[in-house]
Amino acid sequence: MAVRQEKVNLLGLTRQGLEGFFVSIGEKPFRASQVLKWIHQFGVADFEAMTNISKVLRSRLQELAEIRAPQILMQQHSRDGTRKWLLKVDGGNSVEMVFIPEKDRGTLCVSSQVGCALDCTFCSTARQGFNRNLSAAEIIGQLWMASQALGRDPRGERIISNVVLMGMGEPLLNFDNVVAAMDLMMDDLAWGLSKRRVTISTAGVVPALKRLKEVSDASLAVSLHAPDDALRDQLVPLNRKYPIAVLLDACREYIAGESKRVVTFEYVMLKGINDSAEQARKLARLLDSVPSKVNLIPFNPFSESRYRRPPQEVIDRFASILQDKGIVTITRRTRGGDIDAACGQLVGQVQDRTRRSCSTMIIKEAC
Repeated sequence: MAVRQEKVNLLGLTRQGLEGFFVSIGEKPFRASQVLKWIHQFGVADFEAMTNISKVLRSRLQELAEIRAPQILMQQHSRDGTRKWLLKVDGGNSVEMVFIPEKDRGTLCVSSQVGCALDCTFCSTARQGFNRNLSAAEIIGQLWMASQALGRDPRGERIISNVVLMGMGEPLLNFDNVVAAMDLMMDDLAWGLSKRRVTISTAGVVPALKRLKEVSDASLAVSLHAPDDALRDQLVPLNRKYPIAVLLDACREYIAGESKRVVTFEYVMLKGINDSAEQARKLARLLDSVPSKVNLIPFNPFSESRYRRPPQEVIDRFASILQDKGIVTITRRTRGGDIDAACGQLVGQVQDRTRRSCSTMIIKEAC
């Protein structure tokens, strides 16, 4: 009995990957540019609608390939305009993505893994464990799905102007798929976003960060959350493997040679843990040698968390100390809190396949 050939999902293929696909079926590489535009610029998933491609090739694509994005299971609308989607992915799992509208931009926060193995103590995603990496199609598919749902503004422009890989998972532990998805985000024939509008966030997977510099120039955000190793070891267990000094060296290396580039350091404000004036001064000294800006993120509570958000005056004092030291500092306004869409609150359905003792092994294998 003949075995049915699994269709190739073209959604996650970069321009180079698509060229390879077309060559493999006896077609000219330029077909990749045509299909890339149909998929990502026009949001077309039906090969029959790709009218500048011959009927014969369209028939072959129907037989050999598909354009398949994650399925929307649920969507929620916040009072502040934030939108959150729960997406079904393969393996009986689901992940979440969030769209945050602002006056001058529309930012989509996408996930890169089903769950997360890093076990940062202030993050609800970490409590779910880890199942697997998302494919490139599942990552770029989030942008594809959100763009379909949101449509365009009255001028015909896409509503999504920025993408941040700050959802579920550690992006640099899913290196190849994340890089492929970012390539599509920044490819002029696909989404055409500038490197300043695509941001990859990491808790500090240093070997992968060094690899990233060789293949991508996306903007970088680092989840720091502490001004010293003793505290960061507790909040971000990955720090025990790659301490702050090693991480900052990698950050400096990543932006070396580009005078206007900075690293964004994310700092979740935890009451009585990392919010003192002395810790602000320590953080300022730490970042003095790194072109940087700091995003202060008031802690967003979730069930069973032992942490609390500091009073606003404490956050303001912390920000003022950093600003007085010449560090650009922004206090992020909590968005989507009423639908659990704020930073650190994302959860999906994760069939946990790890034990926490396996986290180091996962990191080692990925790097």
